[in-house]
Amino acid sequence: MSRISALRLGVLILLALLPTLACRQAEQTTTTPPPAPPVAAPSPAVLPFRVSGIELGKAVGADKRVTAPSSSFAPSDTIYASVVTEGASSAVTLVARWTYQDGQLVNEETQSIAPSGAAVTEFHIAKPDGWPAGGYQVEVIANGTSAGKRAFQVQ
Repeated sequence: MSRISALRLGVLILLALLPTLACRQAEQTTTTPPPAPPVAAPSPAVLPFRVSGIELGKAVGADKRVTAPSSSFAPSDTIYASVVTEGASSAVTLVARWTYQDGQLVNEETQSIAPSGAAVTEFHIAKPDGWPAGGYQVEVIANGTSAGKRAFQVQ
């Protein structure tokens, strides 16, 4: 066999095998990827902690919410403050700072809470011999930051 004939035969064999090789390459690249793992349902959003309300009154219920709202009290009344919060935190320090007229401190109470959602914390002050008449205020402080103030009167 001549050199040219052998070369032609080699080219013909190569041309005959080329479609087969191309199909195999296509088969290898078109395989389907494995299925994606199932996606977990998103967890409900957890709100950051915040004080959403401060209620003043003459009585509270079992849920610590003020049941008799008021901003005016008699000298013999116990004065309640319900601090309404929302959101979650592993540790919150709430302070109720009660002051009289010119800022004179009447009482300060601290409570530590770890809310996981809506919550109510109750503070109160009482004076058996009676409160002096005048203007008062309660300030609620959460982790060292003022969360709000409520003014009230004793008459």
